[in-house]
Amino acid sequence: MTATNALRSKESRHRIVAYVESYDDILFWRTVLNQFENGKRYFEIMLPTKARNGKNVLGRGKRTALQSILQNTGKDMIACVDADYDYLIQGMTENSQMMLGTPYVFHTVAYAIENLLCYAGGLHNVCVMATLNDHRIFDFEAFLREYSEAIWSLFCWSVTLYRKSRFDVMTITDLNNIIATGTLKMGNASYIVSKLRAKCQQRVNILRNSYPDLAKEVPRVREDLRRLGVTPGTVYLYIHGHHLLDKVVEPLVKNVCDSLIKEREREIHNQAQHHTQMNNEMSCYTNSLENISSMLKKNTGYLSSPVFQQIIRQFEEVFEQ
Repeated sequence: MTATNALRSKESRHRIVAYVESYDDILFWRTVLNQFENGKRYFEIMLPTKARNGKNVLGRGKRTALQSILQNTGKDMIACVDADYDYLIQGMTENSQMMLGTPYVFHTVAYAIENLLCYAGGLHNVCVMATLNDHRIFDFEAFLREYSEAIWSLFCWSVTLYRKSRFDVMTITDLNNIIATGTLKMGNASYIVSKLRAKCQQRVNILRNSYPDLAKEVPRVREDLRRLGVTPGTVYLYIHGHHLLDKVVEPLVKNVCDSLIKEREREIHNQAQHHTQMNNEMSCYTNSLENISSMLKKNTGYLSSPVFQQIIRQFEEVFEQ
């Protein structure tokens, strides 16, 4: 009887469908929504559908998720999407208005989930999960803080231009090209940041001289970004997510992990009492290594971040009134 009641309890709770942009987003939003399930409600995360040739087919992307909400209003349905620049633009474009002005739409605050997976405070743990070596040989937090500070001024220009819809001056793709680091390793990280700082300042000088009217808007945007929670040291959370993950963080984490693996292998080699023991220990260690990309997707260091608390507050305002 107790088991039957337990099975029925989910049916008696209020079901809320949470639309997300892609399958890759489901785990992140499940982590968020777990905190707001109780005896009265539960969430079911799924991809939205859209009509095509008289049939409902799976849809992907932010706009599809938002349109599902626009067509079906009410607390039975929510959308959970990447903020992109729409949070920072603060309703000054149609897409931003749609995201910020639509009831029951929740966003990542950071540019995307990928940015949160790159949260600096969790990257050492990613290395430990992948290599089973807890030696801190690189300061990810210091690097991403310095990286962010190097691009801060140009980033403020980028947001200003998007608020003014001046995509002819510099797009996000242009920004990605400017802040590209090339081959990034532990050994050249400081040099890369120094080079990046100079490159960004050079572009800021060109923009300031070429667009003096827009230059007057940048200080106001800079202060507004601070109000929204963006600081010079956390800019990496607000740039294009896949650029950050694919071009900066994952290559760097891989380089660190390669060094940690070699360090552990040397340790096994030096401490083994005989050849057979060395082979056994080496085989055991090698079989215990994890895929770095997979471990990055499991990085939950962001749970302690101010940005994640901003995400949680969005839900508290709706579901804990």
